[in-house]
Amino acid sequence: MAELKSKVMKDGYMRSPQRSLLYALGLTPEEIDRPLIGVVNSFNEVVPGHMHLRQIAEAVKSGIRLAGGTPLEFPAIAVCDGIAMGHVGMKYSLASRELIADSAETMALAHAFDALVFIPNCDKVVPGMLMAAARLDLPCIFVSGGPMLAGKLNCKVLDLNSNFEASGAFAAGKIDRAELDAIEQNACPTCGSCSGMFTANSMNCLTEVLGMGLAGNGTVAAVESGRLRLAKHAGMQVMKLLEQDIRPHDIMTAAAFKNALIADMAMGCSTNTVLHLPAIAHEAGVALDLDMINEISEITPHLCKLAPAGEHHIEDLNSAGGMSALLAELAGMGLLDTSVMTVTGQTMAENIKNSVVLDGSVIRNRETAYSQKGGLKILKGNLAVDGAVVKRAAVAPEMMVHSGPARVFDSEDEAVEAITGGQIKAGDVVVIRYEGPKGGPGMREMLTPTSAIQGMGLGESVALITDGRFSGATRGAAIGHVSPEAAEGGLIGLVQDGDIIEIDINAGSLVLAVDEAVLAERRAAWVQPEPKIKTGYLAKYAKRVTSASTGAVTIG
Repeated sequence: MAELKSKVMKDGYMRSPQRSLLYALGLTPEEIDRPLIGVVNSFNEVVPGHMHLRQIAEAVKSGIRLAGGTPLEFPAIAVCDGIAMGHVGMKYSLASRELIADSAETMALAHAFDALVFIPNCDKVVPGMLMAAARLDLPCIFVSGGPMLAGKLNCKVLDLNSNFEASGAFAAGKIDRAELDAIEQNACPTCGSCSGMFTANSMNCLTEVLGMGLAGNGTVAAVESGRLRLAKHAGMQVMKLLEQDIRPHDIMTAAAFKNALIADMAMGCSTNTVLHLPAIAHEAGVALDLDMINEISEITPHLCKLAPAGEHHIEDLNSAGGMSALLAELAGMGLLDTSVMTVTGQTMAENIKNSVVLDGSVIRNRETAYSQKGGLKILKGNLAVDGAVVKRAAVAPEMMVHSGPARVFDSEDEAVEAITGGQIKAGDVVVIRYEGPKGGPGMREMLTPTSAIQGMGLGESVALITDGRFSGATRGAAIGHVSPEAAEGGLIGLVQDGDIIEIDINAGSLVLAVDEAVLAERRAAWVQPEPKIKTGYLAKYAKRVTSASTGAVTIG
């Protein structure tokens, strides 16, 4: 074991005042003498995925004490993307990732912790904490709060996305208020992160692949007692990591990130992983670019089709053998580097050697794969010189190639009004701009308009393009992260109603079919818009945030 970092804060006669404050916490001399382990808990009473994390934290602390450490808990903020969706609150979601990383760094270094256990669950909390872990490079382990169980109504399986799409169906007159109310009351039946392969569950599953969480971290349900046992084991395991001096930089290597991208493609994860994995890699000193994502997608079969792309949910993936079974399947194809170190203190190969797929309908093999190519695709063209992303696995076959007239909106709110008001017709390409990292600011998720399109029966005939982003629950020809964004002078800011936009998802092409001379005239007339928010955190964030193509990290 390396010398404890906490000694700088608690050892020697000059640290008597600091020890006095530790005694004020009720700690005994024996507890002070042990390694001090920070427990970073994102509990709050606002987010369903976090409402039970006090119990998870107590289990973690029990594990730490069992293994001879002294746990000290401190909080992290968490935004519920579902609650924040469709109003100004969503501008704060992505931006909260940086606050989470910065505040964890601040607490860990200000109080000289020897190691950390991170307890995240929802969308920006997982990547924010992974960024902090990479930045701090202290012995760390992750244990999430676990996924929500899927809802059920009249023998139909539901999730949060069912409710968003039901709102669009109600607006189109396809269901009545009683059916909407019934879906509303049954879609989210338990605590935990929303039950499909949405962003939170995508990132919790990928935490396992990166080697930073124990087996089951991404898939054991929030309400299962196994989640508490997992938390206790995480608390015990962090003490072994400290003893063996195994750190995030030993685990989150270039090979580990490549493994994560391969698993991402096999599962058809949220498009938000294309923001978060590069941001985490940036903190770990590993370079990831969008071209690498396409290269991996071309060689990775799509093995799982979880909601919103299919009917299965995270509980089904867990029953089928979880991430360990999926990794064993991918390893058997020769796609993974299984020599990578993990928080178990063993390699991935050692961790998955006895894992098998228990349900081939949930985790398919290469022969039965939904596609021989991965679930995400990066598109480029004059409309997205630096790239855009689409969840190819959730696009209807008839929309893989599409050409249609643009219907342009300078905000999500304007677009939702037009969609629910029946102004969007089959064949249209809805363009929502000035919603990027700087222009939003904060890059709002567009689940409300995409779900409205689906609910109104336009999912197989209308595309949506934005410099904002999408919820992991989004399905359809929804193309996000268009870079450069409109607020940075990107071509998406020059599109006009009626312009033809050509989309070829398999070919990775996104083109605005307008003569360059016409575009030059529009570019000369373009005026930089005034910032939408001029005070507070988001104003500072907008000045420091980089392009979505580089993970929307902040600099300076």
